[in-house]
Amino acid sequence: MAPTHGSFARHVSRRGLLAAGAATVSAALVASPAAASPKTLPTLIPLPNGFRPEGIATGAGPYAYLGSLGDGSIYRADLRTGAGEIISTGPGTPSVGLKLDGRGRLFVAARTEGARVVDTRTGAVLASYAFTTATPTFVNDVFLTPRGAIFTDSFQPVLYVLPLGRGGALPGAGDVVRITLSGDWSQVPGEVVNANGITATPDGKALLVVQSGVGGLHRVDPRTGVTRLVGLGDAAPLTNGDGLLLVGRTLYVVQNRQNAVDVFTLSEDGSSGVFRRRITDPAFDVPTTVAAYRNRLYLPNARFSTTPTPGTTYAVVAVER
Repeated sequence: MAPTHGSFARHVSRRGLLAAGAATVSAALVASPAAASPKTLPTLIPLPNGFRPEGIATGAGPYAYLGSLGDGSIYRADLRTGAGEIISTGPGTPSVGLKLDGRGRLFVAARTEGARVVDTRTGAVLASYAFTTATPTFVNDVFLTPRGAIFTDSFQPVLYVLPLGRGGALPGAGDVVRITLSGDWSQVPGEVVNANGITATPDGKALLVVQSGVGGLHRVDPRTGVTRLVGLGDAAPLTNGDGLLLVGRTLYVVQNRQNAVDVFTLSEDGSSGVFRRRITDPAFDVPTTVAAYRNRLYLPNARFSTTPTPGTTYAVVAVER
């Protein structure tokens, strides 16, 4: 039997799933603008025709990893040259949100299939997890902490947690933890995109989850699942909010159909934020998620407004952050 919500609360209190360092995971992957790479780096990175990207992840090195919504393959792109290759052939089911840990493991949200963990050095699937038998389900995005991987489900008001063991050991299939969202959270029923992008608050004590269909940003207590809407002042609703990226106290929110990234400065506890600016680019074509390397943001164009074919072109767009 999977651990209960109560046992997870004790796990959080004892081991600190959102311990110091969780909120700086994203920040650790980017350098200050002064240390940025030259402007000669490509601003448009082509992907294989028909690839259908959605998620993107970066690490300490100059590489980005992307997953295919088509067959689930994983592509690695060199951010210096724009060249790349498939490093893991997909199982025929989608790869959605991605995050890379310091051990070279890629945690992949796999829509109706739950999640899997891929070794980026060999392309091997290290583990697969079926999170739920509920329908509909859409495991959409993932956030990594030093203690675990936390996944959103866009069709169910639940977060799924893979608690990591000593030395980052992957859990067994029966160790998956489920956290029910409550409080200010009001689930829109059916196949409407609810929970989507996920990250931590700046102080690392809570989670932030964007609810795409209604445009709300929620602060989530990881011990109880109770959520509170984040006060964003007069900012427009985050309708179609997708990937989230936290760098220090700066939160980047991708709004896919708007072809935009909204930028906020958050309070330390993440309970409120101030809108700073909107990033747009003529090359955006329904970008979904965002990752950072040095002073740049990298966003894959999912091109949801274009009917996908084997010959449809896709790319990653780089913009200054």
